[in-house]
Amino acid sequence: MVVIASGLTERRALPYLVAHLQTRKVSVRIPPGYRALSVEMVEKLIKAAWYEDLREPPDKFVLLLDLDGAGSDEVFRPFRERLPARLSDIGAPLKYAYAKPHLESWYFADGSNLRAYLGRALGSVDVSKPDEIESPKLHLRNILDRRYTSMISEQIARSLDAVTIAKRSPSFRGFLDAVSNGA
Repeated sequence: MVVIASGLTERRALPYLVAHLQTRKVSVRIPPGYRALSVEMVEKLIKAAWYEDLREPPDKFVLLLDLDGAGSDEVFRPFRERLPARLSDIGAPLKYAYAKPHLESWYFADGSNLRAYLGRALGSVDVSKPDEIESPKLHLRNILDRRYTSMISEQIARSLDAVTIAKRSPSFRGFLDAVSNGA
């Protein structure tokens, strides 16, 4: 199974956030050179993963996007309208999932482990409603005692409990559903 995501932060963190599933190997693909995740780029990433090993191609693709304050219909519309025709030669389903508003909101869903990793309080965020945190990436940057990088994101993801995150974050639950059973 291949997850198509927007950047290095996701590529480094997602394997740890789905490790508890253990039923499938997850590969995370991102655009090269910090390019945007457009319809054309998603098509290229999926085709590259599909044709990489024809003996054992991926059984599914999951497109994971940050909502950035927009609605999921608005964000996914161009992909849903244009990708099916472009991927007609790919014999694996494409599922859609989102992080609301960003992947970092999922980190706040496991407030106790995030607090332990940071060694400090999380500020005024409501960890029981992580998908409602307005700017989770900015809030995380403000409470870190060092620069927020993809390596830090990976370290944070390693320290979190995905089951706890799934209990509090509807968008993370949706992502896990797409990864595990294709919902």
